[in-house]
Amino acid sequence: MRTTVPAVPMVLAAAVLAAAPAGADPLGCEDPSCVPGIAGNVTLGASCADTSHYVFGTTNWGRLVFCGSPRRYAPRYFRSPPMEGIRVENTNCTGFENSVAQAPDGLFLSCVAASGESLWVRGDNA
Repeated sequence: MRTTVPAVPMVLAAAVLAAAPAGADPLGCEDPSCVPGIAGNVTLGASCADTSHYVFGTTNWGRLVFCGSPRRYAPRYFRSPPMEGIRVENTNCTGFENSVAQAPDGLFLSCVAASGESLWVRGDNA
């Protein structure tokens, strides 16, 4: 007896695996309100631990901050540039230069223009 495999699962799989446009947001999150792992009640200038993953926080008055290490001094919280939600490392970020984002795995990203191209790169190295 011969069975026929429906084409629907293959079409759905192809749609899921299709490449998204450059710079597209993979999870539909385009602002800080939907970014996971943002710490609350952070004090601007206070020390912090991780400058690479889940670095964002909000102060008790609602200002977005990030954990950074200027010139490799002890990390502390700074005012954040505009945040663009969740993005993918090494994808195009034209139009969002000098903004920050978080990768799906929590990696801190910064939009940097270099060599005629703007890309989301690691924020702790930018």
